[in-house]
Amino acid sequence: MTDRQLVSPCVSICALDEDDICVGCYRTGGEISIWGLLSDEEKREVFRRIELRMNGDAAPCVVRKKKDGQ
Repeated sequence: MTDRQLVSPCVSICALDEDDICVGCYRTGGEISIWGLLSDEEKREVFRRIELRMNGDAAPCVVRKKKDGQ
């Protein structure tokens, strides 16, 4: 995945379903709220989970890894 693809996947259809998944971009509410804080690696993981969700598979929210005792 190139850096260009690491921009927000938002498509301006912002509505969460009963599972807290956006019907527009397939991110969870949690992923949407922390997008700007995620590393490129974490964003790539969100994109992997988006693809799973688009195919109807379950994919839990990406949770940030604690860094250096944070």
